[in-house]
Amino acid sequence: MEEAIHSRLSRIRDRYNDLTAEMSDSAIATDFERVNGIAKERAEIEPLVTLLTRYESAREEAESARALLSEDDEEMKVLAEAELAGATARMTDVDLRVLRALLPKDPRDGRNVIMEIRGGAGGEEAALFAAEICRMYIRYGERHRWQSEILSASESEKGGFKEVVVEIRGNGAFSRLKFESGVHRVQRVPETETQGRIHTSTATVAVLAEVDDVEIDIEEKDIRVDIFHSSGAGGQNVNKVATAVRLTHIPTGIVVVCQDERSQFKNRVKAMTHLKSRLFDLEQQKQQAAQSQDRRAQVGTGDRSEKIRTYNFPQDRITDHRIGLTVHNIPDRLDGNLDDMIDAVATADEAARIEHLA
Repeated sequence: MEEAIHSRLSRIRDRYNDLTAEMSDSAIATDFERVNGIAKERAEIEPLVTLLTRYESAREEAESARALLSEDDEEMKVLAEAELAGATARMTDVDLRVLRALLPKDPRDGRNVIMEIRGGAGGEEAALFAAEICRMYIRYGERHRWQSEILSASESEKGGFKEVVVEIRGNGAFSRLKFESGVHRVQRVPETETQGRIHTSTATVAVLAEVDDVEIDIEEKDIRVDIFHSSGAGGQNVNKVATAVRLTHIPTGIVVVCQDERSQFKNRVKAMTHLKSRLFDLEQQKQQAAQSQDRRAQVGTGDRSEKIRTYNFPQDRITDHRIGLTVHNIPDRLDGNLDDMIDAVATADEAARIEHLA
């Protein structure tokens, strides 16, 4: 364990001991709010204190074993070597656990997701691919018992999506999907191709964490509201009542649309949630750009212009360019079987941040 990290943990242990003493102080026993605050902070740092105790215990065992290695008794040396190996292994294990525990937590991880998917280069084929990507994430959500809802969609002539916005609700949705932001590239022979040539098209994915009302405050004067007739499915009633809502945030130029609900009020509420998530994401990007050193420690930049994955249909191969991972069985992946790919990127990201911290 690095001396700087050991020193940091020692200070945390001192704080833990102070909190323990404070909790037993009868003078604050009736101040329930203060007692709860102390108990919460103490519970948060207790795992690190436990890890430090384990590390120091293993280090003492290792030092004792090293002292025995100088003995003339060969049988004692063998026992000492075994004890030293075991203690060293425990120290290494605790070392890694400490680094993981010290990694900054992403406060957005437990949140719902608003996902924006757009057809990129490739025209109609890109729109069709965007629709497949959209279905892939909806199916992935179903595998995790999450709920998905299309907030707005702009369809292409052949049933693809020029743009689609999906809300995915479920515990930990953002923690799993946040690595999916970027450019997804597809290589295949389009249905419209008569000569069998392989085309390359793209779709861009943006993953936004849904935010609480208290986190983003938008002034009414900064929003332009437009009400119009929904262009989506809805049968004969679709054009009788204008219920679709378009919100334009004047200072940033961000535009969001919601036309999923038949109620204008519900569409406005959902559009406002989407807008706040976009503004929150914009602020996060500014902060991450300022923290350039920490940004470099992550796998991928999270930039929507970054090519993260290629789906090669002729070779039935998907490649994640951030970590060099290659998997097969594209139909199964497009049906939402993504856990191993997402796990691999998340693990690589954690390893990069641990290395940076160490």
